[in-house]
Amino acid sequence: MARTVTLRPWQKAALERLAASDSPDFLAVATPGAGKTTFALMAAREALAADPVRRLLVVVPTAHLKVQWSRAALAFDLHLDPQWSAADGALPGDMHGVVMTYQQVAGCAAVIRGLAAGAFVIFDEIHHAADDRAWGDAVRTAFEPAARRLALSGTPFRSDVSAIPFVRYQHEEAVADYEYGYGDALADGGVVRPVYFPRIDGMMEWTAPDGSFHSHSFDDPLDAARAGQRLRTAFSLEGEWLPHVLRQAHDQLRTIRAQQPDAAGLVIATDQDHAKGIARLLWARLGVRAVVATSDDPEASSHISRFAAGTDPWIVAVRMVSEGVDIPRLRVGVFATTTTTELFFRQAVGRLVRWTRGVRGQKSFLFIPDEPRLRARAFSISEQRRHSLRHEDREIVPRPEPVEEPLVEPEQGSFFAPISAVPLGVSDGGEWMVDDGGLAEPADDAALVVALPPLPTGSRRLAALAPDGRTLREHKQHLRDANTSRVRMIARATGMTHAAVNGELNRTIGLKRISEATVEQLERRLDKADQWWKQASAKTLTG
Repeated sequence: MARTVTLRPWQKAALERLAASDSPDFLAVATPGAGKTTFALMAAREALAADPVRRLLVVVPTAHLKVQWSRAALAFDLHLDPQWSAADGALPGDMHGVVMTYQQVAGCAAVIRGLAAGAFVIFDEIHHAADDRAWGDAVRTAFEPAARRLALSGTPFRSDVSAIPFVRYQHEEAVADYEYGYGDALADGGVVRPVYFPRIDGMMEWTAPDGSFHSHSFDDPLDAARAGQRLRTAFSLEGEWLPHVLRQAHDQLRTIRAQQPDAAGLVIATDQDHAKGIARLLWARLGVRAVVATSDDPEASSHISRFAAGTDPWIVAVRMVSEGVDIPRLRVGVFATTTTTELFFRQAVGRLVRWTRGVRGQKSFLFIPDEPRLRARAFSISEQRRHSLRHEDREIVPRPEPVEEPLVEPEQGSFFAPISAVPLGVSDGGEWMVDDGGLAEPADDAALVVALPPLPTGSRRLAALAPDGRTLREHKQHLRDANTSRVRMIARATGMTHAAVNGELNRTIGLKRISEATVEQLERRLDKADQWWKQASAKTLTG
C-alpha cells in the first residue's frame, strides 16, 4: 500500500504551481511554521520519482538544520547525508543526496558543482546567500548546472546590496512565485498560532562612548546611535529591566504549562556571553535552569535536539534557534537582542507560531522592549492577526514597505557603559491577557491526503532502511564503528598495520574509500573482517 502525506491547502496549491512552471527556478515565500519543509520534500520526492539518477541537494543556514532536514526527509523515504564533506569523494549509491550549509558551499563550490549537475536543489532561507558576497558567488558557481532550484524563505526579502542568484527582483524586492503570509495562515486555521506582543517600557541611564551621560525612556526620540545604546542598556545583566521581563515571561509560561505541561520559552540574547549571563539570571532570580545553545559549544545542536524533545522550560540562544529550528512547544519568547531588522524580527516571531494539533488555546507571546522600531514591527504582525481572527473580515492587511535603520553599535574598546535600567510597565491594551479559547482546527479534507510517488526500483540510490528509526547516515556510522573495531582486532592478531588491513578489506569488496560505501558494502566488509579475525585468532591459538 502506498504511503501518504497529508498536505495543507497552500502546500498542495504551491506544488501544483511548481509543477506547472517551466522555469528552472522557483521561489516560495511562506510564513514560519507553515510547513515549507514538507512542501519542499514533497516536491523533491516527485522530482526523484521521475528521474532514477537525480540527486537531491539541500542548502541550509546552520549546522543544526542539516540534521533537522535529514530527519524530516525520512518521512518521505529520502536519505540525506548531513555530514558530507568535499573530502568524502563520490556520493554513496544508497544516499539520495546531501545537506550542506551556505558556508560549506563557499568553501568548495567547484566540487559541489559536480554533484549539482542535473540535481534537484533546495535552498532553505535563500536570503542567507546574501550574507557574504562570496557566498552568493559560490551559490551561483555550485548550482548553475542543477536541473531545478527551489528557493524557500520565511519572510519576503529585499536585496539592497547584492542580488541573490536564481531570484527575480522587481524594484529591489524579491518576486515570489508563490507567497503564503502570516495572515493567510491564521485565516486558514490549524497552521500557525496568533502571537501577542507584551511591550515593556523602561528608564535607562548610560554613559556614551564620548563620555556623555544619557537618561531616556523608550518613548524619547533618539538617533540611531543613541537608540542602540538605550537598547543595550535595557538588556544589561546588571539592570532591573531584563530580570523584570524574564519574570513576567516566566509567569506567562507557567500559566500556559498548566494546560500544556511541555510548553517552553526562548530568550534571544545579544551574544554568547549575554546568553550565558541570562541563564545565570534565570537561575539566580527565578530558580529556573535554562538550556544554553550558542555556536561556540560543539554540543549545541545536541542541546537543541534534546530540548525540542524534552520538557525543560527555557532555552537561551543567540541565533541558533532564531531561524528555521523546529521546536513546536515554544510558546513564550523574550526578545533581548540588539539585532532589530524586520527580517530577523519576523524570523524570531516564527519560532513561536508552530501549531500543535490537539492543544487548546494556542496563543503565543513575545515580550519585547517598547522601542519604536520593534513596536512598529510588532504592530505590523498584530494587524494581520487582528484582521485574520475577525471572522467577518478576512482581508489581509498589506505588508508595509520595510524601512531599515540599523542600530549603530558602540565601537569595541569604547567607554560605553550602562548605569541603570528600570522597568516602567507593560503596554498593548491588555488583549494578550484574554483567554478566547484559541482557534478552531479545520476539518480533515481527504483531498489533501496525497500518496508519495514511488521511487524507481532501478535507482542506484534506492533507499536502504535503517533500523531503530536512525537515519541512514547514523546507521552507516554504527557499521563503520564496528568495522573500525574489527580492524583493530585483526591488526593485533596479525601484526599488520591498520592501513594495510583497511586496504585489504576495501580491495576485497571493491571499495575505493570507506566514505563512499553503501550499507550493503559496509555489511559485507564487516562479514569479511569477522571471518578474517576468526581465522587469525585460530592461527594464533594453534601457533
